[in-house]
Amino acid sequence: MVDPRSPDPYDDINEAVRSEWEAETTPAERVKNVIRHTYTPVTAGAVADDAQTTPKTARKHLEALAEDGFVTTTQGKRGATLYRRSNESLVTERANRLLSERSVEELTTRVAELQEEIQEYRETHGVDSPEELVVRLGNEALDNSDSDTRVDRSVVTEWQTTRRNLAFATAAVSIGKATDYIAESRSNSTQAVNSH
Repeated sequence: MVDPRSPDPYDDINEAVRSEWEAETTPAERVKNVIRHTYTPVTAGAVADDAQTTPKTARKHLEALAEDGFVTTTQGKRGATLYRRSNESLVTERANRLLSERSVEELTTRVAELQEEIQEYRETHGVDSPEELVVRLGNEALDNSDSDTRVDRSVVTEWQTTRRNLAFATAAVSIGKATDYIAESRSNSTQAVNSH
């Protein structure tokens, strides 16, 4: 039996982990780590609490991350600046991860496969998007209380996932091709300079 007056042993573990994290990282690293997983707007103070730093320090690093495009800022109801991870940085990170796992050619093939899957969803369900399918299913449910839309709702999720994966794969192909183009241009420029 645990003595109710004794401290929670997990409090000590959590504090030890927090202290170790703080000792082994800089405030900038901690702020970036916190905001990397922040998808809804929060204040610099909230980031500071999680990053174990001051609001002033968190704000300084968040502003630098915003300048780099890693963070998006908005104004809160009371005028405070709110921060969240930018969509662009999420797409770039995911695209680069895909490029580290597959070649541009493999991703190009995958893009074509995903486009075919989306076309099959459209043809099978007679609508152009998963959102339109949700509306149609809702209308059918209202018209016929006996209709079973559970299977169709799972199709909506699958269609949305396929569409998201297509967007990431397409971005990866674009980044991969652009990277290859830049590398080729630099190589050609270097060869031209060396030949003179």
